[in-house]
Amino acid sequence: MMEWQGQGTVIARRPHGENAVIIDVLTLQHGRHSGIVPGGASQKRAAMLQPGSVLDLRWRARRDDQLGTFTAEAVRLRAGIMGDALGLAGLNAICALLIFVLPERDPHPQLVQATEALLDAIEAGRDWSGDYLQWELRLLDEMGFGLDLTSCAVTGATEGLAYVSPRSGRAVSREGAGEWADRLLPLPAILGGAGDNRGRGLAEGLAITGHFLESRIAAELVGRPLPAARDRLVRRLMRDQPPEAYHC
Repeated sequence: MMEWQGQGTVIARRPHGENAVIIDVLTLQHGRHSGIVPGGASQKRAAMLQPGSVLDLRWRARRDDQLGTFTAEAVRLRAGIMGDALGLAGLNAICALLIFVLPERDPHPQLVQATEALLDAIEAGRDWSGDYLQWELRLLDEMGFGLDLTSCAVTGATEGLAYVSPRSGRAVSREGAGEWADRLLPLPAILGGAGDNRGRGLAEGLAITGHFLESRIAAELVGRPLPAARDRLVRRLMRDQPPEAYHC
């Protein structure tokens, strides 16, 4: 008999038969892990098994390669997110990207910690847009596609960085860009770029992470388009955030 106990945050749920549900949870030691919750379709347990909820879990299976079953008890429901449209869009995008990207049972403890901190910020109602941008950078890094924004790929300079190469993911200075500048991605100050880049720091930061999520992860790693939830969040951020949130 295979078994483990620990805490996990629900990132997806789907029906299984008449009375059960299958949940995907994000755990520190076991990564993304799936299992059946018998009776999980009941009204009493529905709120507990919503994405974002933190659970005490016991997973059991006869063999390690089986789906197995969860015994679950609520630790924290993060119900505050559900009443906020922007927060709910953030939760949906985070969960969708984790399901899209993470191999099952592959631990990524730093990503788990960053995800929990981001969900806490969303629930607290703080301005979490910059935290979300950093979370997407962490996601790329964890999948082996981290960006190098510390020095110019052409000159080696660490100052005057103004662009990102859409091919290499490395920063490029204004001097190094030369006549190729219009083919590069603007690097906003929110990510260490020089200048204000027309004051659209958040928008241009998300354009950078979005480019690499699409070209490296969706196209190369997964072979499917990015989840629509990510695009819905970006559009809502651009619409709902006050103008000063874009400045860095």
